[in-house]
Amino acid sequence: MLRKIEEIKNECQARLSQVSTMEELNEFRIKTLGRKGEVTLLLRGLKDLSGEEKAKAGRVANELKQNLEQMLREKIEAFKRDELEQRLLQEKIDVTLPGLPRQRGRQHPLTQITREIQGIFIGMGFTVAEGPEIELDYYNFEALNVPRDHPARDMQDSFYISEELLLRTHTSPVQVRTMEQMAPQIPIKIIVPGKVYRKDDDATHSPMFHQVEGLVIGQRITFAHLKGTLVRFAHQVFGEDVTVRYRPSFFPFTEPSAEMDISCVMCQGEGCRVCSHTGWLEILGAGMVNPRVLQYGGYDPEEVTGFAFGMGIERIAMLKYGINDLRLFFENDKRFLAQF
Repeated sequence: MLRKIEEIKNECQARLSQVSTMEELNEFRIKTLGRKGEVTLLLRGLKDLSGEEKAKAGRVANELKQNLEQMLREKIEAFKRDELEQRLLQEKIDVTLPGLPRQRGRQHPLTQITREIQGIFIGMGFTVAEGPEIELDYYNFEALNVPRDHPARDMQDSFYISEELLLRTHTSPVQVRTMEQMAPQIPIKIIVPGKVYRKDDDATHSPMFHQVEGLVIGQRITFAHLKGTLVRFAHQVFGEDVTVRYRPSFFPFTEPSAEMDISCVMCQGEGCRVCSHTGWLEILGAGMVNPRVLQYGGYDPEEVTGFAFGMGIERIAMLKYGINDLRLFFENDKRFLAQF
């Protein structure tokens, strides 16, 4: 039996040395170590031997099996290395080159501006409030002193879901919602950032854009408080050299109302194409809260006063970064976004 095992060993090693493909190697494995292979049948035949011969032959036969299995594994690894080398030569890939770096993400410019604005007002004691983007007509218009037949509604062409539901056209509804929740407590000092929707679409308007609304309610709040707050905001966003002015305007929810302009950040107030050669750029609307709006919110206009303001975040970003087309913010062009 030992002589037979030695013969099988020499024969298997000789045949294995001549194997040159994975197919031939698989055939060799089946013929030697398969269910009906030579080594397998040899091991099964050990049961017919006597005790001492069986132990000696079994040890040698098991060593043969283990050696053949090890040689098969080494042969398989060698074939895999050769296959990989051939494929690399054909594909002409230099595996020693460094991998592609992972690009780091960054905040969208509108997110950057929104957080900057929030930081400025939070530093002045404001808190951030939120409200639904699908709004009731009552909060979007009526509670803001814009009844159904008011011509001011024409300025805010709207996306209606039903007769009473629409996509909010400004963040001002949160003013009334906050007053309803807080009344009669004072003071109220909030800003309301968020998306709003109007039927506009051109280089300076978008059907969806972002606003920041501000509201302050308290005793003896005056227009001077409004001016001081917004002048500080303008200086922190555009720099201390910016000049601020106010022009009379009209908003149904404030009285008196004003537009706030800053000296042109492109020409420093000398006049250019961006500011239509006036030297001024409009950035927001503001005013003292209309007494009727205070009443809708649950406050007595004889006891408290307040001011409100609202600005487009895209408008602030366009002025700060010198962008001339609002649509660039929403096209997701990496070449544009990577500049911020």
